[in-house]
Amino acid sequence: MRKFFTIATLVALTLSACSKESTQGSEKGEGQVSISCVVATDVDETRANIDCTTPAVENFSLKIEGVGHTYAEEYATVAEFNDAEVYMKSASYKATVTAGDINDEGYDKATFVGSADFVVEPRKTTEVQITAYIANALVKVEVTDSFKSYFVGGHTLKLTTAAGNEFDVTAQTEPLFIAPAAFTISGTAVKQPNQSGVEGTVVTLPEYKHEGAAPQTVHTVKLDVENAGSAQLTITLNDTIVESIDIEQELNDNSENA
Repeated sequence: MRKFFTIATLVALTLSACSKESTQGSEKGEGQVSISCVVATDVDETRANIDCTTPAVENFSLKIEGVGHTYAEEYATVAEFNDAEVYMKSASYKATVTAGDINDEGYDKATFVGSADFVVEPRKTTEVQITAYIANALVKVEVTDSFKSYFVGGHTLKLTTAAGNEFDVTAQTEPLFIAPAAFTISGTAVKQPNQSGVEGTVVTLPEYKHEGAAPQTVHTVKLDVENAGSAQLTITLNDTIVESIDIEQELNDNSENA
């Protein structure tokens, strides 16, 4: 394994296949296939690259399925398939490469998946190139300076995935890689009283649940406090407000003395 930013030219690569003549397999009308893959770390519409550990391309596992016919073969690595010099009947196929485990969630836990359709022609070697992209949903949780100023006594935040994995995101600096499914943000914060000498009040923050987190996408959840007239807690997802709550009316109903 090695850590690097995939260069911009890899982003421009598309799934592709081409064929060249081969003298073998002529009697059975078979052909051969050579598969290669590249790794792309760009995400969502911004095409920004994510700094994460990427697998060596030869270590991707490979699955080949028939398209319109019954065929299914799996190989531990792409290199294993290429070294075997497999002959395949003339037909349409789909190749899928995978590196990582989508259920292994956490920081720097990227899973890469890519696929390409191709056609095997008699007496030809079909070259298939596959671009593997990040298959995880990425989540970042942030709080604004206004939030910290209002809850001057501190706060704790927790992210829970659909699989039940829990992560402390109180002071998160890197994105979490999770399975593309639902996730929940919950936590508490300490609201200081108006008069001195009195202990702060611990309030339970409203739980925010996001359904259907998309793969290859960064989901940034931000908590803010707007104090114009009455204090409003706002929660945004990628700069879109998803929750807005009057802190005095709602949060203090769930409060307890620290």
